[in-house]
Amino acid sequence: MKKILYAAAECAPFIKTGGLGAVVGSLPKQLKKRGYDVRIVLPAYACIDEKWKKQMSVSLPFPVHMGWRRHPVTINTLEYEGIPCYFLACDHYFSWGTPYTEMWKDIEKFCFFSRAVLEMLSYLEFEPDIIHCHDWQTGMIPVYLKALYGENPYYKNIRTVMTLHNMRFQGTTDVGTMKDITGLPDSFFTFDRLEFYGQGNMLKGGIAFADKVTTVSRTYAREIQEPEYGEGLHELLRYREKDLSGIVNGIDYQIYSPSTDEYIKYHYNSTTFRKAKKKNKVCLQRKTGLPADKNMFTVCIISRLTEQKGLDLLVPLLTDFLEKDVQLYILGGGEERYEGIFSSVKTRYPDKVFFATDYDDALAKYMYAGCDATLMPSRFEPCGLSQLMAFRYGTVPIVRLTGGLRDTVQVYDPRYHTGTGFGFEAYSVEELRKTLREALSLYQNRPEEWNGIAERDMKENYSWNTSCKEYEKLYESM
Repeated sequence: MKKILYAAAECAPFIKTGGLGAVVGSLPKQLKKRGYDVRIVLPAYACIDEKWKKQMSVSLPFPVHMGWRRHPVTINTLEYEGIPCYFLACDHYFSWGTPYTEMWKDIEKFCFFSRAVLEMLSYLEFEPDIIHCHDWQTGMIPVYLKALYGENPYYKNIRTVMTLHNMRFQGTTDVGTMKDITGLPDSFFTFDRLEFYGQGNMLKGGIAFADKVTTVSRTYAREIQEPEYGEGLHELLRYREKDLSGIVNGIDYQIYSPSTDEYIKYHYNSTTFRKAKKKNKVCLQRKTGLPADKNMFTVCIISRLTEQKGLDLLVPLLTDFLEKDVQLYILGGGEERYEGIFSSVKTRYPDKVFFATDYDDALAKYMYAGCDATLMPSRFEPCGLSQLMAFRYGTVPIVRLTGGLRDTVQVYDPRYHTGTGFGFEAYSVEELRKTLREALSLYQNRPEEWNGIAERDMKENYSWNTSCKEYEKLYESM
């Protein structure tokens, strides 16, 4: 039985700011069902809810050295759905009210966390076969493992997997600072290791030193080997091509289930959705204060509001789009400029636009259940979870065909009555305009054809069960 330790900065339900937390909170549970001894390690952030802290048992402190720094760490342990979860507590680094602060502080904090994860192992009765690291915050684990623990009999058989959820975030600072923080010698700061255009780069270290590298869709695994998507690391990823694979994320089909969802009023499945979705639409309209009209074309955006999400394509189209028989529901905060734009649009179109910056899981599920379509015109999208959730609720995705969106959304073909959504290739305003017109026209003029797409969506299978098979192959190959 393989023993896997998941190391990450986030894990639902303890701490989650985006897709990373959702993935780390779901995948280990599915692997446990398949017979793996899976465990999770996270920082013990001060902002973790008290209800979880009360369930934790606390170990005696042990020292962790990093360069000239020395801080005590305790292991706070709880079992969640049969999975042991370790929370590494260190007041010096994890006493802030949020998981992330300023980057220069976070770099030192997560370098320390990476070192503490490895030190922790000698205090546990658990020797993992594989440490599965997630994103730049854990990028130093493969580096430290080979640099400092490689000859230690307790560690020498441990292998590492580095999963890239988003290449844009890498954990970089000047080489001098990185040397001081990590205590690593000059030989580790070369172009083929941690050095990155004169800086030290934690994600690059993880890619260079991990035994296997994965990302969250097959298309993104190809894209990041090109300059446009590789964020400066494309050559290293091309060099590691044989060890690089793309495995599409899944979602928890028990959590996202319109037939049992506690948050929505009218439950439904792939055969009963036609009436139920319209009823849920009216509930959503009343809940958000927009005029109730079951035949109105309703579109949702449930996302962080960032440049990555392709909002620059949507903004020039808003006035024209909102003059039609549509309603737009936006849930998510982010960059100030986008929040300002959507707040202004909401003021100008109070009967057409709902906008809230504070994410709310209940409202998000109601939007999926009550909206006809979800919009994701992303500049790049490593995997994307929103389209997978939309599938479950019969909410048709309108996407730009990049990364995981290309891998999961089959473009509607009216000739053969196939497809699970609408998509466009070029990153342009006109392409998005044309695609929105096509979707609206089909909804208004050929409702049964639209319902056919929604029905196919609900029959898609992007549960973790599918993705787990790919991870099993990866782990067994190691």
